[in-house]
Amino acid sequence: MYTYKCSCCGEVFDEMPLCFGNEFPAYYFTIPPEEREQRIEYGGSWCYVDEEHFFHRGRLTIPIIDYHEDLVFNVWTTISEDNFCLRMDLWEDTNRINQEPYFGWMQTDVPTYGKTISLKSIAIEQDLGLIPEIKLIEENHPLTLDQENGITLEKAISIVDQIMKIQHGKS
Repeated sequence: MYTYKCSCCGEVFDEMPLCFGNEFPAYYFTIPPEEREQRIEYGGSWCYVDEEHFFHRGRLTIPIIDYHEDLVFNVWTTISEDNFCLRMDLWEDTNRINQEPYFGWMQTDVPTYGKTISLKSIAIEQDLGLIPEIKLIEENHPLTLDQENGITLEKAISIVDQIMKIQHGKS
C-alpha cells in the first residue's frame, strides 16, 4: 500500500489521489453567470449551451507503467448535435459499446500539460453506467504521448503534487 504525503500542505493520504476532473466544460465559463440558468442545460455528464454547443464528459486515462492504478482525468469534449442526440438515445442501451467513437475537441485543460483545450479526441462508449473513454488523437502533444505510452510512478507523483498545489492555490 502506498501512502501519499501532499508536498503542499503535508496532509497524508491512505492512497495517492489519482482521479481529477472538472465539473463543467471550459465553454460553460464563457457564459456570464447571470445568463447560465437560461442558456445552459446540464446533466452531470452532458451539457449544451444555447441548443447549439454540445458537450459530454469522459475519462481520459494515463497508464502508470510501474504502479497498479492509472492516473485518470474526468474531462469534457465537444460532440456534434447528431452524436449528442444519438448518445442520449443509447444511454441505457447495452449495445452502445458497439457504437463508432465520437470525434470531439477537448474542453478541459488537464493540469501540468499546458493548453489542452481544443485538442482532437475521440470518445469510446463503455458499458452501461460508465462515461466514455476519451482518447486523444492530437499528434505529438505531450498528453497524447503519455496516454499512449504510459508514465512512471515518479512522473505521476510529480503531476499529483502539482495538481495539489493548484488546488490549494499555491501554484
